[in-house]
Amino acid sequence: MLKGKHIVLGVTGGIAAFKAIHLTSKLTQEGAIVKVILTTGAQKFVTPLSFQAIARQPVYLDTFDELDPGEIQHIALADWADLVVVAPTTANLIGKYAHGIADDLLSTTLLATTAPVYLAPAMNVHMLSHPAVKANLATLKRRNVTMIDPDEGYLACGYVGKGRMMEPEDIVTFLRMKQREKKMLTGKKVLVSAGPTKEIIDPVRFLSNHSTGKMGFALAEAAHQLGAEVTLVTGPVQLETVEGIKRIDVVSAEEMNKAMLDHFAGQDIVIKTAAVADYMPKKQYQHKLKKQPGDLQLEMVRTPDILKGLGEKKTTQYLVGFAAETREIERYGREKLERKQLDAIVINDISSMETGFGSDDNAVHFISKQGANVTLPQASKQRIAEQLFTEILKEVELNDR
Repeated sequence: MLKGKHIVLGVTGGIAAFKAIHLTSKLTQEGAIVKVILTTGAQKFVTPLSFQAIARQPVYLDTFDELDPGEIQHIALADWADLVVVAPTTANLIGKYAHGIADDLLSTTLLATTAPVYLAPAMNVHMLSHPAVKANLATLKRRNVTMIDPDEGYLACGYVGKGRMMEPEDIVTFLRMKQREKKMLTGKKVLVSAGPTKEIIDPVRFLSNHSTGKMGFALAEAAHQLGAEVTLVTGPVQLETVEGIKRIDVVSAEEMNKAMLDHFAGQDIVIKTAAVADYMPKKQYQHKLKKQPGDLQLEMVRTPDILKGLGEKKTTQYLVGFAAETREIERYGREKLERKQLDAIVINDISSMETGFGSDDNAVHFISKQGANVTLPQASKQRIAEQLFTEILKEVELNDR
């Protein structure tokens, strides 16, 4: 899938720059035509000659080193590229790209290109988790920049943790998969629910849960990248939506139920990740409840069972539910699969701090009515979302929907 592709490979100034030489070789072996841009920092770790010998293409170093006076270098490279890959990507480049700073050849090319952009971050584990870096990465993801998530392991700085650039062979596999799956959902409609609900007690108090919506948003983004027309129904969360996804904000379980039912018809795939409250106060107080001596008793009533309702109404939709469990996760998941008339269920063990509510990672089991039983080990929620769609697409093709 990479044969004949024009790839601009940006290399920034990190110790992982040496891996970019191997990546250039692997991409060239795949039949891609690779043009390399080395930043000033990258040149302190690797030399242009190495890339030139492997790629058999000019290596670009600086905005003002015009190899051809008849063209503007960053515009020519931006227009030539079928895809742009930056590996490794430093925190500095991530910050510049997120804020539109264009002060060298690589940054100007990134702003000028309309080709898909892939970033492979590589840095110290604490740098990667710094709020500024996380915010910049989130900004770029909203702009449909694809992250090649770093691996965990021993880092050059001596730390152990996430931040090691993905191995070149794995990056090539990732790019190949992205090219193959790029438009696998073109013409399809996907409906995703995400986040918690809030059940109002009075103007100050409410009932809710710890869901942040990260998994649901990751699934919506993955479907969008695969070419689907995506509708995202979300409870109250602190997340922003990538361009091109239709977002519907709700608060309560009743509002989410209505939104899901209103948009259910005509969907091809429906994924309900939202952590919906099972109960709500029978009465909503118009004024703040004052503290009184003794205990307070609230009468609670059941909220609509959204997933069960969708299961009863589905015709050709492929319906996927989520189950957050703390014990006997597979048994409870299978029971829910049958009880709610689902096509598949994704079960995650929320007892782990590393993969529970609010974490950036997840680890899940995918079980389907057709017999699939796949364990997806701990990875970023973005990567888990991509892997889940791989499994869902297998099922959809199997059912010939």
